Amino acid sequence: MAHKYYVVWNGRETGVFDSWEKCKEQVTGFENAQYMSFKTRETAEQAFSKGFSPNYYKHKAEKNIAALQNPPAYRNDTVLPLPLGVEAKAWAVDAACSGNPGMMEYRGIDLSTGECIFHYGPIFGTNNIGEFLAIVHAVAKITQEGKDLVVYSDSRNALLWYKAKKCKTKLSLSEKSEKAFDMIQRAERWLNTHVCNIKVLKWDTEKWGEIPADFGRK
Repeated sequence: MAHKYYVVWNGRETGVFDSWEKCKEQVTGFENAQYMSFKTRETAEQAFSKGFSPNYYKHKAEKNIAALQNPPAYRNDTVLPLPLGVEAKAWAVDAACSGNPGMMEYRGIDLSTGECIFHYGPIFGTNNIGEFLAIVHAVAKITQEGKDLVVYSDSRNALLWYKAKKCKTKLSLSEKSEKAFDMIQRAERWLNTHVCNIKVLKWDTEKWGEIPADFGRK
């Protein structure tokens, strides 16, 4: 794996770090942490000196999807380089959170076309909340549109919450988290008032690499 350098604009300590472990120490559990990986120390130092911009996240997410649009010779059902074990008639979902809790967003990607089907946020919440909401958003949208698709998520917790039809977050309700809790209530209500047979599967990151909906923050 190519070496990466990590910029922390907002964390316990700020600066350029030469490993994910060092970066993680600065941002894990730090509210509204701002960080991103870069391929070279030079670009990382330039980004740090210029200061944080939300465009970093937007540009990297778009770049990740663009890089995936490379049809593999062994498949004719997708523009993405998906492993043979992954279904192309599917949506992949993922969430990202700047700090945990912090500003959270989530999205869904069509695995046959690479298209971003939906994107929500940022709102104040946690990564697990975003993963849960992303699954429900995908399942509800697929059901509403009458499509025959699979949903992939790389979050074990969110998959358990989805199966239980209950978001078991430890985040406290506050003025900042009110919007997230409103979304959670709507998602739980939908799950408990609808019957759907859509398969929601665990994305095997160890075997397949990062899920295509990944925001590329690490």
